[in-house]
Order: sequence, then C-alpha cells, then structure tokens
Amino acid sequence: MINEPARRNAPSTPCRVTVCRGCCCGDASKIPGVDHRAQIPTLRAALGGTAQVRASECLDVCDQANVVVVQPSAAGRKAGGRPVWLGLVNDDDALADIAAWIRAGGPGLAEPPGVLDLYAFTVSRRVREALEG
Repeated sequence: MINEPARRNAPSTPCRVTVCRGCCCGDASKIPGVDHRAQIPTLRAALGGTAQVRASECLDVCDQANVVVVQPSAAGRKAGGRPVWLGLVNDDDALADIAAWIRAGGPGLAEPPGVLDLYAFTVSRRVREALEG
C-alpha cells in the first residue's frame, strides 16, 4: 500500500507524446519531402527527456498525416489539460513549437504557441478513446 507522503513526494508523470506511424503517417509516398525517420529522434532531442515520446500504429485520422498527440502530465491533467491532437506536422518548425510548449508544461499548464492552433484538430470519441484507453 502506498502511503500518502510517498505519493506527494513521487515525481509527476510527464507529458506523453504519441507520433503516428501507421499506414499514412510516416509514408514518404503520401507526404514527400519530409524526413519521416528523423521526426521522432528530433522530437526526443528537442524535449531533452522532459516527456515520453512513442510511436503508434495508425491512429485512424489519415487525412491529417503526420499526426502527433500530446497528452498532459499528471499536473497538467489535474489543472484541466486534455490530450491535444495535432495534424499535418510535416516540418521541423512545427516539431520545435511542440517541444517548446511541452517544455513549458504542455496541456493544462502552458498556453501553446499560437501557430499550433493551425495544427490542432478534434477527433471522434471512438478514435480518442482507443488511444487513451
């Protein structure tokens, strides 16, 4: 059993970043001119260990390729942050903006750079629950 003081002193769960690498995301024939293989290492390097970055199979929003989902840290969720879905993330500037936002706290704790509004989109409940579940 975990006692209450140990829970208070435990490190906060960081943001988690999911990068789609399914049927369309990461596909040079669908989105030419993007170094798809470099996106995840670039994001990890820019975050410097402040967030977990993972690849996922198809997230079922192929019309938005390449898709990145930023899930809030435990503190961000407690502050009301919810996962943010970003689509058409096909350049290093977008990755840098995402990383800067996460380093500042991410969903619930920091306002995203205004340019990320251009990338944000809403997914169906079915798709959203499949990732969160």
